[in-house]
Amino acid sequence: MPRPIQGSKRNYIRITVAILVVLFLAAGFLDYPAVWDKTAQKINSIIPISIPNFFNIPFRLGLDLQGGTHLVYLANMAQIPEDDREDALQGVRDVIERRVNAFGVAEPVVQTSRVGDSYRLIVELAGVSDVNEAINMIGQTPILEFKEENDEPARELTPEEQQEMTQYNETAMSRAAEALRKALENPDSFIDLVREYSEHELSKARDGDLGWIGPGTEFSDLHSLLDGKEAGALVDTVLETPSYYFIAKINDQREGETEVWASHLLICYDGAASCESALSKEEARAKIEELKSQAAPENFEDSVKENSTEPGAAERGGDLGWFGRGQMIEAFENAVFSQQTGTISDIVETEFGFHLIYKKDEKKIIELNPCVIAIRKKAETDYVPPADEWKNTGLSGKELAKAQLQFDPNTNEPMVGLEFNDQGKDLFAQITEKNVGKPVAIFLDGQAISVPVVNEAIKEGKAVITGQFSIAEAKLLAQRLNAGALPVPIDIISEQTVGPALGSVSLQKSLIAGLIGFALVAIFMIFYYRLPGLLAVLALCFYVVFILALFKLIPVTLTLAGLAGLILSIGMAVDANILIFERLKEEIRSGRPLMSAIDEGFSRAWNSIRDANVTTLIACLILFWFSSSVIKGFALTLGIGVLMSMLSAITVTRVFLKLIAAWRVKEAIWLFGAKPEEEA
Repeated sequence: MPRPIQGSKRNYIRITVAILVVLFLAAGFLDYPAVWDKTAQKINSIIPISIPNFFNIPFRLGLDLQGGTHLVYLANMAQIPEDDREDALQGVRDVIERRVNAFGVAEPVVQTSRVGDSYRLIVELAGVSDVNEAINMIGQTPILEFKEENDEPARELTPEEQQEMTQYNETAMSRAAEALRKALENPDSFIDLVREYSEHELSKARDGDLGWIGPGTEFSDLHSLLDGKEAGALVDTVLETPSYYFIAKINDQREGETEVWASHLLICYDGAASCESALSKEEARAKIEELKSQAAPENFEDSVKENSTEPGAAERGGDLGWFGRGQMIEAFENAVFSQQTGTISDIVETEFGFHLIYKKDEKKIIELNPCVIAIRKKAETDYVPPADEWKNTGLSGKELAKAQLQFDPNTNEPMVGLEFNDQGKDLFAQITEKNVGKPVAIFLDGQAISVPVVNEAIKEGKAVITGQFSIAEAKLLAQRLNAGALPVPIDIISEQTVGPALGSVSLQKSLIAGLIGFALVAIFMIFYYRLPGLLAVLALCFYVVFILALFKLIPVTLTLAGLAGLILSIGMAVDANILIFERLKEEIRSGRPLMSAIDEGFSRAWNSIRDANVTTLIACLILFWFSSSVIKGFALTLGIGVLMSMLSAITVTRVFLKLIAAWRVKEAIWLFGAKPEEEA
């Protein structure tokens, strides 16, 4: 007669099962948060509490499931020296990737390959189904530009533009008022109204959820309008920002980062960044120490106006307004966030000179999680773009002969050296002579990558870019500059479009295939292995829920090949259970007690399971390392699935079997598919 399982071991098994169930529920809600959200909304409507929505992390779908564009370009390296071709190609890849990112394309894939003397770029843009739009987005050759400050005012709207904007906004406001009226009449229809009215595509795809917003975010204007509103209630007015009319309710709120309000007094010295003072460092130190001895909150602003070397200090009194972490340089931030409100700091040294900081106030940012119907409105900037901060000087990458990594001879810090051709040399001399004491910005593909201040006219056609670079950062910047300057035209040689409808059909068919496969496996396991088979199917449910949650958290981009890897891993998870159950049968037939037979069955099967899965993982690693993106997706999902299947078979199935074995099942031993030989 089998010995009853000991009390401490029984408790351990029960606790383990409880933990697995809690994790299963959490992973399930992560996979499909709508179940939690709908339940929370019903509870909130009955009981005056505020249960927040569950984390809503969307699955990341690849090109073949979401639809989009696949382009292959051939890079013309005829004019590029052999030794520079790999760097030039990588530089072009980096610029193209930043370019498509700037257009808001989700998860672009930009890869390079070399076949013999052929250099290729492969670009996959999920969600972009217009090939012409994709080609225009990528362009032909990265552009390097040098720009100076723009002081030209923007033009005003024409009467026709003003009238069209007014009519558009009146119509938008009417739609917003209509949506608000319907929402107030039937609050439960809010999500349906989001799908019908909202014009903000990202939040619309998430049933109106904007995520967490606060000052400094995209929706800071909406955050200020919602500040002080109660969570859970629908705001009974249309909220207007420069870009949208909003109908909103607040799902939840929380305390965010700390913000401080401060002003400062700066004394810079010759050699400090952006400083035109003739003071030496020692003289600047002596002056700031003298001002420190006299400084008090009541006279601080007057002292700033009289003494600070910061441009504009006389008008602003050194006031920096409210700011959070990451907006000032590190030494300055460390000082102001650690000092007491209402005090003046000790002397703080930064690359700009010496500072005294008066901390006026401190507060916690209240972040909000609103659900909205967003109806777009037009502003003057839709007709007349705001005046650009920079204007072209005429100097571009065409005149740049070379960019290379260099080191400061005094400090040994890495920097990037620029060298222009003869035409660029003359033009650069004119630009720097005109902008002494002013910044000249260096743009790569429309984005400012460096904004140095001109100290003097540069007539030898050489310049350096400094900025506390690491060696790797300086090398990368030189690579980007060379990529913009070198003539590396790219010609499209292949284009393919996957429509969203086709991607949706592929996804639906893959899911149906997975469900059919799961059902057939479940029927076989229950029919052949009885109770262990049923527990294996239960463990398989845990496996599927856990792995889908893992795909969201990593995150993994799911493609058709990736789904194939997932479905294959389900079969491999069952394979491990089959090895265990066959061993379990053998142990029961040999007369072992059930609990002992379970331990021995897992122990004997482990070596075979381990070896089989390790060889599969090695194959996955090789495929992921050496193959293209499609095969990489298959290898990644299969590899993750194999690891999770081992955990499912060895941990989940084993715990459930031991839980069942702890009950009195001797009379029903046939449920395990075997009997001891003396009873057979």
